[in-house]
Amino acid sequence: MVVAVAMPGERTKYAWRREILAVRAQADPAEHAVDAAALAAAAADLAGADDVVCAYVPVRGEPGDPRMLDALRARGATVLLPVTGEPGPLSWARYEGADSLRKARYGLLEPATEPLPPAVVAEAATILVPALAVDRRGVRLGRGAGYYDRTLGAAGAKVRIIAVVRDDELVDRLPEEPHDRRMGWALTPGGGLEELGRDLTVSPE
Repeated sequence: MVVAVAMPGERTKYAWRREILAVRAQADPAEHAVDAAALAAAAADLAGADDVVCAYVPVRGEPGDPRMLDALRARGATVLLPVTGEPGPLSWARYEGADSLRKARYGLLEPATEPLPPAVVAEAATILVPALAVDRRGVRLGRGAGYYDRTLGAAGAKVRIIAVVRDDELVDRLPEEPHDRRMGWALTPGGGLEELGRDLTVSPE
């Protein structure tokens, strides 16, 4: 097990999570709805007909709502959503509209359609990843369970991996651990899709 050691004065992942979750808990519902509409509009440009997009259903204050998924489907994309299971790479199921979603573990929503194996992620042209924050190098802060870090290694070489965050959750620098998988892009309500650079002085391994 790798233990991250914070540099003097650097906030730990735990501190970042606590702060961001507290801000999200106090978010104005009207502002959240405006942000969700902006993300849905931006998502419409992320995929075309016959593309496979691995996405997720935003819950618990995460930016966005099912309109983001519906916008992808309206463009002809096949949208796959994660299915909860034991710790390990995520399984997936096809999204067929908000009415097809059911409650799952951890307060999540997932499709009631037939589960697909983790290897299907290799077919995705785009993967939308939930995040508490992402930095401009591509370092993502998740909730700490590690599901996506275990999943993204099977993605295709040309896949576009996008962290979806609020505007103020795209930050300059986050703490990073050796197992963290960097994102290539950020999607925010105000800025839309933004490519993230790499800090060549720090190994992403």
